[in-house]
Amino acid sequence: MRILSVIVVIWLLIGVVATFQRGYFESSANNCGTAGTIALTVVAGPLNYAGVNPKVTDCKLPEPSQ
Repeated sequence: MRILSVIVVIWLLIGVVATFQRGYFESSANNCGTAGTIALTVVAGPLNYAGVNPKVTDCKLPEPSQ
């Protein structure tokens, strides 16, 4: 179980590095699509370097009830 935890942490750290390299934290656009793209890039981890380029373009949040 410990090895699996270490693998997951390394996977996510590689995703964070890919996110910084793509400059997603430098953009001034703070919206749902940007947050989704950052989250997907982190979760994709090493797959980012294999050509996966996850992007969220259409993000529809539910409206509050009236």
